[in-house]
Amino acid sequence: MAFVTFNTKEHPFFDELKKRVDAYFEETGKNHWGNWKIYLKTFILLSSLVGLYIWLVFFTPATIWSVLLCSLMGLTLAGVGFNVMHDSAHGSFSKYEWLNNMMSHSLNLLGGDVRLWKTKHNMIHHSFTNIEGLDDDIDIKPVMRLNVHQKRLWIHRFQHIYGFIFYATNYLFWVYYFDYKKYFLGRIGNTKFRKFTIGDHIIFWATKLLNLFLFIIVPMWFAGVVPTIVGYIIVTFVCGTTIAIVFQLAHIVEETSFVDEPGKNTKLETEWAVHQIETTCNFATGSPVVHWLTGGLNHQVEHHLFPRISHVHYPAISLIVKDTCKKFGITYHEHKTVLQAVRSHVVHLRDIGRA
Repeated sequence: MAFVTFNTKEHPFFDELKKRVDAYFEETGKNHWGNWKIYLKTFILLSSLVGLYIWLVFFTPATIWSVLLCSLMGLTLAGVGFNVMHDSAHGSFSKYEWLNNMMSHSLNLLGGDVRLWKTKHNMIHHSFTNIEGLDDDIDIKPVMRLNVHQKRLWIHRFQHIYGFIFYATNYLFWVYYFDYKKYFLGRIGNTKFRKFTIGDHIIFWATKLLNLFLFIIVPMWFAGVVPTIVGYIIVTFVCGTTIAIVFQLAHIVEETSFVDEPGKNTKLETEWAVHQIETTCNFATGSPVVHWLTGGLNHQVEHHLFPRISHVHYPAISLIVKDTCKKFGITYHEHKTVLQAVRSHVVHLRDIGRA
């Protein structure tokens, strides 16, 4: 298996940045974890999810209202993933490990598996961001070509058009195909992961069946087969599109760089932290609404540099990161609005599909 290492002897940028960020927490008296803001947000999102579920399944309203509520439920599912699961899976939701572990399993309730997620996202994606052959997040071949190091097919000329249709199915593929593929193969992309324990196996199958029971069987029993199928498609398409777009805007845009597939052993001369900035882009960081809804994932640069710090601190930390980047002459990638970021993503897909 190919492996990549970074320059670990000299890392003046990250040393300076860490010193400044540590000083910020010391001066303000704050800690790295979430605070009342994330707990309130968790209550709002989870109670909204439960309320929408009960309303749709047991008190199914007229068609037009059901469509709207299903769409809202899809956004709420994405919100739970962004705000609750994501922070807790990184261990930044709370200083209590048991609470992080419990809240991270909200992903299992929604159909995924947090054990696989931590391997794919925390270990692989955060370590080898945008490195071809290692970062599984940029490997959706042959459906789409995301960088010049991937083979181009004729269909990729149109990927900036059909890509969003594929994004809509992202949730369904994740829950009903990719998780099982990883589980049975014992690897994510080209990277093998530690074998599941008996407890991991039980949690995987029990929560997969529970999700199927809650989101398919129960709704079919109370609301009907056709309404359940249509409603589930709406929920998963909205959720899948939202999740895909947020993560794509962070790494798959014109400004971010990609590293070619490494050989058996490759050492990059750059610092790991500098690599994260070169391969990551923020968007709409001036919008409190976007920050709230995306769980701070619009501050993706800060998240990749400090994944163990809760997203509630990213707006303040971003000022430190920008200033440190300026001092070291490092380009800090950022789009001012969501629309600018979407445009950059579409242009990147179009150009890569034709290159």
